[in-house]
Amino acid sequence: MARAALSLGLVAVIGTLLLTGVDALTRERIAQQERRVLLEQLGQIVPDRFDNEPLDDRFTFRAEPWFPKGQQVTAYRARLAGEPVAVVLRFLAVNGYNGNISLLAGINYDGSLRGVRVVSHRETPGLGDGIEAEKSDWVRSFEGKSLGRPPPERWAVRRDGGDFDQFTGATITPRAVVEAVRRALEYYAVNREALFERPADDRKETGG
Repeated sequence: MARAALSLGLVAVIGTLLLTGVDALTRERIAQQERRVLLEQLGQIVPDRFDNEPLDDRFTFRAEPWFPKGQQVTAYRARLAGEPVAVVLRFLAVNGYNGNISLLAGINYDGSLRGVRVVSHRETPGLGDGIEAEKSDWVRSFEGKSLGRPPPERWAVRRDGGDFDQFTGATITPRAVVEAVRRALEYYAVNREALFERPADDRKETGG
């Protein structure tokens, strides 16, 4: 009886260890995949003007009222010969049709947009998913824009009197993205120097 109980206990321990190991490997594989995707997206936004490692030269912070209370924003800094070139902010548009939309916005040192990319979303296929660069050119309409180009009151979709197109049958999704990107630019305008001067976080970026 004791020997049988011991055997069952060993089997349980071994099973637990195996499951733990598999779970760790799975999480590591997912993290590596997310890092690869993030690198690709960063490369699309700031393709050739930096010689540092933006994924490591980064920090995470909160910044109310520009970003909703509790939201964590990550800044990835691009530098050339030690001088600031651009920052890529990762943040959420919280008013999407089906929930939060995770975004990357690359902002040149002068405050103009290098580009915007969607990291993840749950918008309706065939409607709201037009925010993806692979689905339409809509997200590329941000390139070269800034707080003064167009003027602040024109940072809205056309239905709201702004300069940005909405999608046929889907206004909520592009409205949420435009609003979030505008807020990111407003934050950058006030905090540019601090964004580049703050020390990087210690831990390595692994996605998520």
